[in-house]
Amino acid sequence: MIRVAITGSGLYTPQDSISNDELVACYNAWATRENAAHAAAIAAGTVQELPMSSTEFIYKASGIQSRYCIDKVGTLDINRMRPRVRTRRDDEPSLMVEIGGIAAREALTNAGRSGADVDFVIVAASNLQRAYPAMAVEMQAHLGSTQGFGYDMNVACASAAFGIQAAVDAVRLGNARCALVINPEITSGHHNWRNRDCHFIFGDAATAVVVEPLETAVAKEKFEVLGTRLKTQFSNNIRNNFGFLNIAETETRAWDDVLFQQEGRKVFKEVVPMVAELLSSHLADLGLKPDEVKRFWLHQANLSMNQLIAKRVLGRDPDEIEAPIILDQYANTSSAGCVIAFHKHHADFAVGDVGLLSGFGAGYSAGSVVIRRV
Repeated sequence: MIRVAITGSGLYTPQDSISNDELVACYNAWATRENAAHAAAIAAGTVQELPMSSTEFIYKASGIQSRYCIDKVGTLDINRMRPRVRTRRDDEPSLMVEIGGIAAREALTNAGRSGADVDFVIVAASNLQRAYPAMAVEMQAHLGSTQGFGYDMNVACASAAFGIQAAVDAVRLGNARCALVINPEITSGHHNWRNRDCHFIFGDAATAVVVEPLETAVAKEKFEVLGTRLKTQFSNNIRNNFGFLNIAETETRAWDDVLFQQEGRKVFKEVVPMVAELLSSHLADLGLKPDEVKRFWLHQANLSMNQLIAKRVLGRDPDEIEAPIILDQYANTSSAGCVIAFHKHHADFAVGDVGLLSGFGAGYSAGSVVIRRV
């Protein structure tokens, strides 16, 4: 059987960063204006007063201090509160391809490869810019890949883990020689910046990893994939109703209904045991003990959630080295989060060290990728 490795990773980080203080100032100004406009209805009890936000509330709820965004000005404009995205001609690179391509080229460079070596591209993200042509096929052309195939994938925040398993399987079966998994996450476009309970959650970024046969890899840093495992379980507790049929529906949906929404407490209660069991059983089936794992690169959604999952797997509190956190600066970047954690926190791995990468979120969906430095 072909041994498969992750041989390079890449990251695109937008220039604009929004602090909690800036975000709170914008939201509170909008909420104050809305409350004043509906003061009579609020007094009559027919409209609920909008709550105020605070930096303290955001950090306590999530551990997030700031987030990157493709457009800060539009997002912090109380008359807009969403990013401004320039409309592009059909002969221009799509925005997701542009930012994903930056991450992909870094990953290829780190793997000692070029776009011409790539024969399989997966673009996996929580939302895709269009239905067709597939973003992955455009990405092939953008990177100079003239061979093989590509397709898009959406499994929400678990998309990176699902994409890596698909790439590993293709390489292992001989259907691809050099695969790219790219996660361009423009979460600011589907986020509801006017919902106090979740207006702070998301940030934008793009990541990529190269997957290829270990035997022919030329990278300095190679991580053999020891195993992958996926799990899905349907839940409405995280949902996004935006889609191509909205325009055809008999009733017009409110803004709040087509953007990101979640039942945070239910998600926490249900996802933590599901992911902890997945990771624990996966390690056990590979003959590995939790303490043999040097690092857990977990999906970056919520500080308390990450700490509790790692604690359940390890049987003790993890330290910052074992389960690194990047959401304080990046917030929740959906599928890109676990790859950002890996990209920024793997250079100290020695030959033989084992790590676990995991993405989890809406669906519910969860994935585990166990790797060893070789």
